[in-house]
Amino acid sequence: MRKNGFFLLFVAAAFGASAQTALTTDQMLKGAAQKITKPLPQFVEWIGDNSFVIRRDGKQYLHDVKTGKETDYTSSVMTTMVVVPEIINKGNDLYLKMANEETRLTNNKDEEKNPVLSPDKQFVAFTRNNNLYTINLATKKETQLTSDGTDVILNGFASWVYFEEILGRASRYKSFWWSPDSKKIAYMRMDESEVPMFPIYSEEGQHGFIERTRYPKAGDKNPEVKIGVVAAEGGSTVWADFNQKDDQYFGMPLWKPDGSALWIQWMPRTQDNLKVYEMNLADGSKKVIYDETQKTWVDLDDQNRITFLKNGKQFILQSDATGWNHIYLHDMSGKRINAITSGNFTVTDVTLIDEKNKLVYFTCRKDNSARYDLYKVKMDGTGLQRLTFGEFTHRNIRVSPSGTYFITNYSNVATPDVMALVDNKGKQLRELGNAKGEAFATTALAKTELLRVKSEDGKYDLPLRIVWPVNYDKSKKYPVMISIYGGPNAGTVYDGWGLNMQQQWWAKEGMIQVAMDHRASGHFGKEGINYMHRNLGYWEMKDWITIVKWLIENASVDKNKVAISGFSYGGYMSAYALTYGADYFTHGLAGGSVTDWSLYDSHYTERFMDTPKENPEGYKSSSVYTYIDQYKGLLRIYHGTMDDNVHMQNSMQLIKKLQEKKKHFEFMLYPGGRHGWPGNQQLHSQNEIVLFIYKNLLEREVPKDVLK
Repeated sequence: MRKNGFFLLFVAAAFGASAQTALTTDQMLKGAAQKITKPLPQFVEWIGDNSFVIRRDGKQYLHDVKTGKETDYTSSVMTTMVVVPEIINKGNDLYLKMANEETRLTNNKDEEKNPVLSPDKQFVAFTRNNNLYTINLATKKETQLTSDGTDVILNGFASWVYFEEILGRASRYKSFWWSPDSKKIAYMRMDESEVPMFPIYSEEGQHGFIERTRYPKAGDKNPEVKIGVVAAEGGSTVWADFNQKDDQYFGMPLWKPDGSALWIQWMPRTQDNLKVYEMNLADGSKKVIYDETQKTWVDLDDQNRITFLKNGKQFILQSDATGWNHIYLHDMSGKRINAITSGNFTVTDVTLIDEKNKLVYFTCRKDNSARYDLYKVKMDGTGLQRLTFGEFTHRNIRVSPSGTYFITNYSNVATPDVMALVDNKGKQLRELGNAKGEAFATTALAKTELLRVKSEDGKYDLPLRIVWPVNYDKSKKYPVMISIYGGPNAGTVYDGWGLNMQQQWWAKEGMIQVAMDHRASGHFGKEGINYMHRNLGYWEMKDWITIVKWLIENASVDKNKVAISGFSYGGYMSAYALTYGADYFTHGLAGGSVTDWSLYDSHYTERFMDTPKENPEGYKSSSVYTYIDQYKGLLRIYHGTMDDNVHMQNSMQLIKKLQEKKKHFEFMLYPGGRHGWPGNQQLHSQNEIVLFIYKNLLEREVPKDVLK
């Protein structure tokens, strides 16, 4: 399950100093910043360590770090431009594009999927009918590497659960990987024959149709997976020495930089033990490189877990086994040399490894969990130094190739983004762009604050972001709209700029808007996230109820108008809030919701909950259905009829249980909608939310021109 921001309507906003000019209705309803802010330049790439390419107003310039001088870049590189081959899809076929010339590579009625050039640009690999193929671009010879592909045997093409939860949506179902020397391809073979089929109904046409998806729900049989390596020009596959009948998962494999071996991430279905194996390419035998066990779970879908050093002798690994994600230095046998970082903070990414000077540049959430910073540290773990500055969150950090400089975009809830060039001692050399427009200082924007509320047990300072109504009067009572996602390590509260005109409208209309995070949202490391083990829903709601109580007592929130809105996992939490948390939440908008965790996919659900057989009480306590008798207030449920991620089955079962208890609620379905829906259906959904807010929270007619 990935976060769906489609209906998280109430996001970051602005806080301007007291000013003279209020926003116009036209500005807010049409979403026009109109000189309040302006776009920053776009960073393109570093050219060496002393210059970089930046795009301003649609043109590219070469920026000299020493002098700050910028020269037109496009014309200066035209004469040295290297023509790189490109593979494009036209219809169902593939074409090789070189400069302005296109050569047809395939001529087949069946679709070629995920064409990927080899590193040396001499081959292209792709899948067709769930078999893996290559084409030699010089000879145009096509070679079929596998031959047993069917509707349930997938070679190089991922099953749904691997696509969604392990390899990621960016994979587009691709599950094959070129070796660095372009001679071999590693791929997954998935057997879905025992995975239950889930029917998804479409209303189209006279008779409609059923879309059948192999979808393993919690406790169901998973696809059986093998990992093999085959030569780009064909031949027998060498299979890694695993028993495909074992109940197991494989993560993203990694080629050693010299292509001599394949590293395979593996874990049992219990997801509490990660092993990284090195596969011998000759016979498929394997040896353990890394072995980690946690009492709760280990995440498998981290593509940046391992970074190989160029010296060929070491690698850096990320792990949250201590309760906080940190980086560690290992030799190539897997032996840990030392921890590079440690402490109660979260490393978010390794940005640059300077092997010459034995330095690691990384981003983290250290000084304030709602902010991101760039740090550097010596590989032996000493000399930790913050390089970013101020009470800001720093985003889109791009470090130069040798680590001499970096570029950052920094902001907070009160300050629009600034793009700056900084040296590796943390000194800002020059400003490259500022998002403040000429009217920013003279425009009145709704005040936004980032606050903390102590958890009920006193262990955590829970973050929340509040957008206050215009002309806020503490003596009055205000409705509140709380926008959430929830879920493990999926926080939404950050100290960064974002001017949202719809949010400005609601502030003008007199509604408090809140985003809030719980102890397991990622602010408090894996240590906090572990609270959710075998117990989804409970801790999120416990912490959120604490915040709601604070809002009622300290922020003039009307206890009879506490609304919560979310989609996907956020929809689950909204439905849970109007049942389990109904004494505190009065109105809810629940889109694309999980309503009972036995209805969601195996890998995501069992990571936190184990199987329904292993944890029946946890599944019962986390289910919205368990608390139907406690339902009160008003819940609006909406769902796409062809949602292949969170099936509409979830909302249908909830609706039936509410009907059986004769409870009042609202429901809207979106025919053909998946996990979100585009076009006029999207606008319709947004309009329905607006109508819901005016009717139930603001209690007045919708003003003219508000609906889209």
